[in-house]
Amino acid sequence: MPNANEDLPTALNQAQHRAVSELLRVSPVADDLARRFQEAGFRLALVGGSVRDALLGRLGDDLDFTTDARPEDVLKIMRPWADAVWDVGIAFGTVGAQKEGRVGEEVQRFEIEVTTYRSEAYDRTSRKPVVSYGDSIEEDLVRRDFTVNAMAVALPEKRFIDPHGGLDDLADRVLRTPGTPEDSFSDDPLRMMRAARFAAQLDFALAPDVVTAMTAMAERIEIVSAERVRDELNKLMLSPRPRTGLGLLVDTGLAEHVLPELPALRLERDEHHRHKDVYEHSLTVLDQAIDLEVDGPDLVLRLAALLHDIGKPRTRRFEKDGRVSFHHHEVVGAKMTKKRMTALKYSNDMVRDVSRLVELHLRFHGYGGGEWTDSAVRRYVRDAGPLLDRLHKLTRSDCTTRNKKKAATLSRTYDGLEERILQLQEQEELDAIRPDLNGNEIQEVLGIGPGPLIGKAYSFLLELRLENGPMARDEAVTALKEWWSRQQ
Repeated sequence: MPNANEDLPTALNQAQHRAVSELLRVSPVADDLARRFQEAGFRLALVGGSVRDALLGRLGDDLDFTTDARPEDVLKIMRPWADAVWDVGIAFGTVGAQKEGRVGEEVQRFEIEVTTYRSEAYDRTSRKPVVSYGDSIEEDLVRRDFTVNAMAVALPEKRFIDPHGGLDDLADRVLRTPGTPEDSFSDDPLRMMRAARFAAQLDFALAPDVVTAMTAMAERIEIVSAERVRDELNKLMLSPRPRTGLGLLVDTGLAEHVLPELPALRLERDEHHRHKDVYEHSLTVLDQAIDLEVDGPDLVLRLAALLHDIGKPRTRRFEKDGRVSFHHHEVVGAKMTKKRMTALKYSNDMVRDVSRLVELHLRFHGYGGGEWTDSAVRRYVRDAGPLLDRLHKLTRSDCTTRNKKKAATLSRTYDGLEERILQLQEQEELDAIRPDLNGNEIQEVLGIGPGPLIGKAYSFLLELRLENGPMARDEAVTALKEWWSRQQ
């Protein structure tokens, strides 16, 4: 890849060397595709995040290209070449494809998007961008969100194109816009959230004028669809440093429009008066939950950690002894979580799991110094269900006290609970607690058919099972008959 600036700092030269190495890795696929476009009379360039990541030495198997070919021409070129092609984004000028290619001794599967040179802008009453196609890559790059994403590599010759100084900004780890931030954010207000996300994802700082524009234009985010806001929030939450991005959303006022429950926490102090405010506590819980992740980022756990205390502002009470209480904030918080996540168009399963964790996050503390009966352990496991491992992590993360002795005591107490759960799991099927008689057996014993009474009998036997553990069949039958006699 020709270096247009031999006087660039060493860091930039190193970045370009990394890019050459990364591009050579994907060349068998990228160059093959580029030659096909060239033979058809069109130009093709690797662009945006793919170039940025190549310069950072972290180019993956997702490759983004831009071209002067119109979408219908892109389809004609891609269909005979790719293993699979999809056109769900064709209204916005994007054609997607999947292609297997040999990289060294291995075969890798590449996810490819080719987008026609374009410009897009929102009008004041629309939630969707109005797309118009361009004829030059310079037109295409100037419309992109940030300079570090406004670089391209023309293929197959591998000519580096950087009209807005993206390489310098990459070396300085700063996010600037190719044009004015106001124009960029007017074109697509979601870019304000993308700025926060990239800060969290890449550990970049925002240029002062970008922050100023985000603050002044925060209200414009409301024109963006809930689905796009949700997807951008997810990317931020799954980044290595979500605290950084969340802080930018709150400080610029964007959070007031997309997640208002978060900045509301800044006004509250927790009941122990140990933290600057509940907002800072929640971010610390999020950090600590991330530290406990084992198999990569867990969106359900991270959202629950962030939102676990959002019920506190609505439940704050000033007690006569001067303390502040937040009774039942976990119940209120679960309802608020469900409402906010539903408004952001999260799936029913995601809403259910996150709100359930918020509701359960205080359950452990209801047992004081750890006086856990077998019955209490069974109910804890039953109520958590498949969320038990996440509940363990959330509960441990929720300890942010600076008192090392208190923190150690809480940790030991929770260690004890987990040991009790393991012991009972060896003796009983805790993961699938059910009555000792099923519905058909209940009907047979009572001599009645299906109906609401069977459900009541089932609930009675389930309570017995939770309270006493497994029962022999004869014992369960006797207990059921005694219960039945009391119902007559």
